[in-house]
Amino acid sequence: MKIEIMNHSINIAGILTVLCLLFALAACHNHEHDHLHDHGDHSGHGSHDDHKSHNDDHGGNKMVELNLAQFKNAEIDTGWFSLKNLSAVVHANGHTKLDPQDQADVSLPFPSSIKSIKVIEGSFVKKGEVLATVASFDIHDKLLELAKLEEQLALSESRKVYLSKEYQRQKKLAEDNINARKKLEKVSADLQMEQDMIASAQKQIRIMTQSLNSYGADANGLIPIKAPISGHITHVDLKIGSTVPAGSNMFSIIDNSKMHADLLVYEKDLSQIKVGQKVRFILTNQSNQEIKGEIYNIGKSFENETKSVAVHADIEANDANLIPGMYLSALIDIGQSQEQAVPESALVHAEGRDFVFVWEGENADREEGDLIHFMRVEVKTGARQLGWVAATILEEIHEGDRLVLDGAYYLQSHLQKSEGGGGHHH
Repeated sequence: MKIEIMNHSINIAGILTVLCLLFALAACHNHEHDHLHDHGDHSGHGSHDDHKSHNDDHGGNKMVELNLAQFKNAEIDTGWFSLKNLSAVVHANGHTKLDPQDQADVSLPFPSSIKSIKVIEGSFVKKGEVLATVASFDIHDKLLELAKLEEQLALSESRKVYLSKEYQRQKKLAEDNINARKKLEKVSADLQMEQDMIASAQKQIRIMTQSLNSYGADANGLIPIKAPISGHITHVDLKIGSTVPAGSNMFSIIDNSKMHADLLVYEKDLSQIKVGQKVRFILTNQSNQEIKGEIYNIGKSFENETKSVAVHADIEANDANLIPGMYLSALIDIGQSQEQAVPESALVHAEGRDFVFVWEGENADREEGDLIHFMRVEVKTGARQLGWVAATILEEIHEGDRLVLDGAYYLQSHLQKSEGGGGHHH
């Protein structure tokens, strides 16, 4: 009997233990279910959060959130794909150049003294504009000589008037008196001499006046130095009061509006190059700016004992502040292979893949204080030329979204900092 009672007690204790374990497991299950449910409610923002939840399932796609101050500091520029020909092209290098008629050096063929200077280096001048005024001893001497010639001409003309009258008088007397005929001959000779002297003086005055007028000398002998072409002053080698030797260069002027590109194309590519083909240039010191042009001439001989030929291309109007001798890289379009491309600044490389950041369209409707969202999206890249990369987005994005063309590195750094610091990120 005692044994039965003891066994019955043991069975009751075992049952109670099992019940306790089952109750504990049920409570844990309910707590975990409630926790997961609450997390889903915390992230709920309508359709946009469905987009974030979808991207959280893809290891490469992550969200970056910036406040307004961070956004302004990042200087982010957004846009869309550009159509570029990155494959049907010939690559060439070269430099900017001006034709001789678009450059000028200003000098005088006689020594002069500088009286005034009207321009400085960098000034833009128009053709015929006065650059400086000078005085010249040669000009002064010519002015004095001109004055003497004019005085001599006046005296000769006065003598001519007298001799003309005397000639007529002697001619009348000579009809009856032989001695008077001799006087007539002498007066006639003197009159002819004065006429010759007048003609000579007039010729010298005309030549000298034309010479002085060509320099624009005024009555005081000051000569204005004028610009022979329109353009920018690139060199001034003058000081007030200094003496400039004959033939010395005083000013240099260039007209950069007529700039063109001299490109070197190798023999293997020469057969594909034609006049009229479009060219895209990137300056080596301004890799983010593309300049367009067109081929207008192809050289007929190899340059400097190389297997390359000079190809000349006009440069379209631009604001790149071009100067002669700037090195550039160029793509000559030899076909029509257009593909979607983004600037290299739009790409970030992480985890062995390439990504772009998408500025989400909902940012346009954000209110003051709202965070600005950028989604990192994987892309497949292709040909790279002159700072552009062919790219295809591998994920679907929403209508109204835009690509981050400049500032992607900042967003990637912000993302890495958030992850490395244990901060929350999507």
